[in-house]
Amino acid sequence: MSVRSWCIPAIPGAAPPARGGLLGGAFLVARPRPGRCRATSGRHRLGGRVVARAGAAETPVAGTDEDAAAVFSQKFPLRRCHTVEGKAWVRLDAEPDGDGNCKIVVGCDVEGKWVLHWGISYDGEQGREWDQPPSEMRPSGSVPIKDYAVETPLEILPNSEGRMLYEVKIKFAKDTPIAAVNFVLKEEETGAWFQHKGRDFRIPLNGSFDGGVSSEAKHDIGIWPGNLGHVLTENEGANAQPQKNVPGDTGLGGKPISAFCEEYPIVKSEYVQNFVTVTVRKDNGTHKKLVEFDTDIPGEVIIHWGVCKDNTMTWEIPPEPHPPTTKIFRQKALQTLLQKKADGTGNSISFLLGAEYSDLFFVLKLDEYTWLRNLENGSDFYIPLTRVEQRGSTQAEAQKVDDKSSQADGLISDIRNLVVSLSTRRGQRAKNKVLQEDILQEIERLAAEAYSIFRSPTIDTVEESVYHDDPPSAKPACSGTGSGFEILCQGFNWESHKSGKWYVELGTKAMELASLGFTIIWSPPPTDSVSPEGYMPRDLYNLNSRYGTMEELKELVKIYHEAGIKVLGDAVLNHRCAQHQNSNGVWNIFGGRLNWDDRAVVADDPHFQGRGNKSSGDNFHAAPNIDHSQDFVRNDVKEWLCWMRKEVGYDGWRLDFVRGFWGGYVKDYLEASEPYFAVGEYWDSLSYTYGEMDYNQDAHRQRIVDWINATNGTAGAFDVTTKGILHAALERSEYWRLSDEKGKPPGVLGWWPSRAVTFIENHDTGSTQGHWRFPYGMELQGYAYILTHPGTPAVFYDHIFSHLQPEIAKFISIRNRQKIQCRSKIKILKAESRIYAAEIDEKLTMKLGPDHFEPSGPLNWIVAAEGQDYKIWEVSP
Repeated sequence: MSVRSWCIPAIPGAAPPARGGLLGGAFLVARPRPGRCRATSGRHRLGGRVVARAGAAETPVAGTDEDAAAVFSQKFPLRRCHTVEGKAWVRLDAEPDGDGNCKIVVGCDVEGKWVLHWGISYDGEQGREWDQPPSEMRPSGSVPIKDYAVETPLEILPNSEGRMLYEVKIKFAKDTPIAAVNFVLKEEETGAWFQHKGRDFRIPLNGSFDGGVSSEAKHDIGIWPGNLGHVLTENEGANAQPQKNVPGDTGLGGKPISAFCEEYPIVKSEYVQNFVTVTVRKDNGTHKKLVEFDTDIPGEVIIHWGVCKDNTMTWEIPPEPHPPTTKIFRQKALQTLLQKKADGTGNSISFLLGAEYSDLFFVLKLDEYTWLRNLENGSDFYIPLTRVEQRGSTQAEAQKVDDKSSQADGLISDIRNLVVSLSTRRGQRAKNKVLQEDILQEIERLAAEAYSIFRSPTIDTVEESVYHDDPPSAKPACSGTGSGFEILCQGFNWESHKSGKWYVELGTKAMELASLGFTIIWSPPPTDSVSPEGYMPRDLYNLNSRYGTMEELKELVKIYHEAGIKVLGDAVLNHRCAQHQNSNGVWNIFGGRLNWDDRAVVADDPHFQGRGNKSSGDNFHAAPNIDHSQDFVRNDVKEWLCWMRKEVGYDGWRLDFVRGFWGGYVKDYLEASEPYFAVGEYWDSLSYTYGEMDYNQDAHRQRIVDWINATNGTAGAFDVTTKGILHAALERSEYWRLSDEKGKPPGVLGWWPSRAVTFIENHDTGSTQGHWRFPYGMELQGYAYILTHPGTPAVFYDHIFSHLQPEIAKFISIRNRQKIQCRSKIKILKAESRIYAAEIDEKLTMKLGPDHFEPSGPLNWIVAAEGQDYKIWEVSP
């Protein structure tokens, strides 16, 4: 939250238009790609099954059904995204009818259960908060929503072509005192919300349509996606009807009302339920295993698969011959195109595997960005090729443990040698400061590497369950950083509270976010609050908020835990709104379970007449600043955080406005509540001279590092320095800013990467507040930077559920594939006016900027992702 976050927000400039997408076991809006080849294959029918023959080589066929003993058979549910295209429209009829009423019409022709969620603003109001419309203005069937809106169902109007049209008409008097009608469209069957570029539609009744479809927007109409990937796409402009002014028609005390009609495409994304059945049979004739795949998904379906021996859980490629229409993917897996079934009900294939293989892993690939994984756990499908009772400890498993032990011994030896080396140089402080920093970073890197050994997919099942379930005995690898491989998603924006059911809506995103690769979600402030967004907390133990009820919050946390994602609570500890006034009429007496008096308020804030000690940080003048030096305050806060951990199930904290109180108090709170991950919002201004951003931002990042130091490293902090420098570097083509004077990244991630939480946007900087919006159209450059670099990257909700999603998903996939983590080593290769290039962990190279760059050296680099002014390479295996 920024200092101004408590204010009633105005509607800012537009955000980029959005289109949903998803990579790596995900569901998305995607159009089929023409011209894809279908390789021919030979098939042989036997016993009612289709058995594949691999190329020219003969693959022995299985025996009859009676001879083939079933080893494994399971039908897995699948969920994929199907798109339906149509049109939506907004129309204002400014000419009064016989009753003297004008009319607003909102509609669409995409099948669904459509509802208009709307409210009004009166003439002369300063803010743009909604009010409920008067009863005479509400169409039949309207339902009040709390005290600020109504919901009106769209009526079904069949047209001449047999399609369904949905419309709602709102009538208003031409001399109405209402200044504007505000609305969003809602599709109730899926819970999707449609807004105008991340904000509400606003129809001013004073001569122009500035909030929803302005004159400049006629060629740039976009709707921010709601749940399940719904999206209104760009208007091509051809369908837009010109404005027409009705002479003599006035309202609002003489102000003219302009008529308009805008029409634009709408793409509705629906989830479709499918299945894939996998059966493994023992072939008595060949002593091999017959593996059968069967799915009802139409179109092209590819299985991306591999096998392993002796239950090592490590993917291998079986030797040739392979099934027909099979390609080798980067020497790591096979990709086999399934064959269309004769009855047209889907696709299937069967093939034989050698008896030496114990397991098979696979995912389904539908197109470049659509991968379907196991819905139950968000992981790859796992198929045992031997009976469960035959699987046990093997010599290979024992060898695996010995190998890991030797790796661990080597790492411990390396760390010990580095510590000794550092100790011998303690007297040469200033002279060897850079060397000492490098050694400390190397120690952190080795520690992370050691941790990665025991979190990798090749570990024993028991170890894997300890990592994912995180029982009380399990601790993060290092405080404040989780595993070191975390990827965080902010799970809300500034408007999320308006639905009143955000916890329910966010819960529907859990499996999608898990399949994308996110490990942590940051949820909104949970407490009773004076402001609907939650950043003016009042009764801390009352967890019924505008986002939903306490029970809905607990269910949300449970859903994300089942998806393998940790949940951060947004804890506002700097200030608290009082329930009662003192004898002077000042609000500084608190109620509820924590019924503090004015001793809990700092003494140096003149607005609230506190009797505590002076503040240990900067005051937030909109509410009483809490005096954390008081024992009773700290004890109560610790008790509350521990209660939240136990009662709600939070795994950690996002700490709001930590600039307002000493980091040592945070250390106290985190040691008591033992979070898996914690990050503080320490946001202040960067350094400028005569309006120009300074190149050297060491003082700015030093203030953030000082706060982290005060917490004893128990929490990370948002890397505001990096965000600000990215703004200047990208906006002004000054990529030289992305390297400091010592050739390191210029933000917190250049000094303390394991505690730097990098981001490009959040609910304060972007959304409808727009306090410090990232340069428009350059978001993918920003994400290409933070998702390839050290630190813990955070992705904003509005970006991941937008047209940016396919590329963001690709960046996350690359990061996970190359095991880039918060302590990865970075080597900056270029930092010039029009180009920045860096190599990370000798596994990945990336560049930003318009100038040409190609990685060189002995490694074989292949392009993993590229777009406007960015490109990423990974080392070819």
